[in-house]
Amino acid sequence: MRRRHDQGNSVFNNSQHVLACIGQSSKLVEPSGSTNRTKELNTMKTRLTKVIRQRIASGPLMLVAVLLLAASAQGQNLFVGNGLNDIAEITPSGAQSTFASGLNGPYGLAFNSAGDLFEADWNSGNIYEFTPGGVQSTFASGFGLDGPRGLAFNSAGDLFVADWNGGANGGGYITEITPGGVQSTFASGLSSPTGLAFDSAGDLFEADWGSGKIYEFTPGGVQSTFASPSGEPCGVAFNSAGNLFVAEAGGPIYEFTPGGVKSTFASGSYSPSGLAFNSAGDLFLASGNIYEFTAGGVQSTFASGESEALAFQGITLPIPEPSTWALVSLGLSALLVSRRRKASTSPPR
Repeated sequence: MRRRHDQGNSVFNNSQHVLACIGQSSKLVEPSGSTNRTKELNTMKTRLTKVIRQRIASGPLMLVAVLLLAASAQGQNLFVGNGLNDIAEITPSGAQSTFASGLNGPYGLAFNSAGDLFEADWNSGNIYEFTPGGVQSTFASGFGLDGPRGLAFNSAGDLFVADWNGGANGGGYITEITPGGVQSTFASGLSSPTGLAFDSAGDLFEADWGSGKIYEFTPGGVQSTFASPSGEPCGVAFNSAGNLFVAEAGGPIYEFTPGGVKSTFASGSYSPSGLAFNSAGDLFLASGNIYEFTAGGVQSTFASGESEALAFQGITLPIPEPSTWALVSLGLSALLVSRRRKASTSPPR
């Protein structure tokens, strides 16, 4: 029993090392196509080789997980609609490139679960879809000029669109669009809806700029008033704890608990539009420049220039490259050799 207990502790300790290794290695690899990829892969291989040598005797399945996950993990890039013509892509280190151009007022951005980016084109009244490679197509249309703004996906993959003017319907609307492109009216009678965000329970929260309220909608469309900030709410976003963050035009950023308790997260006079959290829990605000806030509210400038809409690319695990499979094969071979040696030296029972 003592030996089994020690083995259990070894596996547990190894799992902690595995988690740390995954966290460190995921920071090494920029998205595919980076000029530093070869150097970073070599650094990663060195780190993983060290793991193999140190942890070869225990937790073989977890070691395989390290090889697969750490070699495949990608950084989380920020996509920015400037409200004019372009969508920029910014790496975690701040390197900027143009992802899409020739648009007509990108005011809303959201990713679906497949990694495609959707853009609310304010002045054309269209919703455009972009593949990860940047191929553009029209997903939906008919929202009218100065129409679509905030975007959000529910867990079923339906896209919700905050329609500032309601298009042909008039007034402020929220439109629901299935993955197949079928449109239906989810909510009406709003007053210039802007930001949209879903909580973990599937309720939709809407920043109603004209009325100065934050409305909550159940999945069935039942509407209630969640909060009444002091000004004109624009951007909304949830953190991992389930608290709602609201940016007001010309005002501060407020934080609301699930119970509706309000506090000031960041003081100042911003001209906000988009809000988004990265996977580390930092809040990003589009307010001309892009500002980053730590969980404690410490502010810094992440990027300069025009910005209206923000969306973080989800962290995905793509199919590993051939070099990665070679590394995995090497690790598996080492594991098999180690297990055979242990079996041949173990005393008979």
